[in-house]
Amino acid sequence: MKFFVNFLSAFRIAAAFAIIPTLMFGLYWTSFILFILAAVSDWFDGFLARKYNVCTKLGGVMDHIGDKLLVVNTFLMLMVMIPVWFIVVPVILMVARELYISGLREFMGTQKMEMPVPKARFSMGKIKTTLQMITISVFLLLFALSAIVTPEATSNTITVSLNVLSQIGIWGTWLALVASVWSATQYTFTFAEKLKKIK
Repeated sequence: MKFFVNFLSAFRIAAAFAIIPTLMFGLYWTSFILFILAAVSDWFDGFLARKYNVCTKLGGVMDHIGDKLLVVNTFLMLMVMIPVWFIVVPVILMVARELYISGLREFMGTQKMEMPVPKARFSMGKIKTTLQMITISVFLLLFALSAIVTPEATSNTITVSLNVLSQIGIWGTWLALVASVWSATQYTFTFAEKLKKIK
């Protein structure tokens, strides 16, 4: 079971890089399906690891890397494909947030200390990741549907549906940004508390 759990994390890392060429060459349905499978594997490997008590440091690192690569790589591709400020700005800020948190974790590592998930009534980090994955899925689905809808076959219903998906993607991106900033604030307070213990 430990091998399978680590395999799912490795699959997510591979998918994060595979999504780049599929988007570049217009294989939008492939990108969408690949992302959905990778996103589901994120929940599934964590569930299996806890259920069968096969959590390891290597697995935790692979899971963390897989999550970040999947989200960051795909968001950066979407930013390139949708070069408008209301997509570019939140994506850049979310990527900066990931680099910032990684920097805090690296510093704590030099002090032989771990950077735990902030203790709160709910994990804003989990909410952030969920919002990001839902938003990315919506955009990838939008690309996939737009690729097969011809002007001749476009009805008012289809047009409205595509516009709704677009709005969900845009607002979802900004909600994910809010969750990212909130989560980063929680991590910063946790880091400050840990920093007091360093002499």
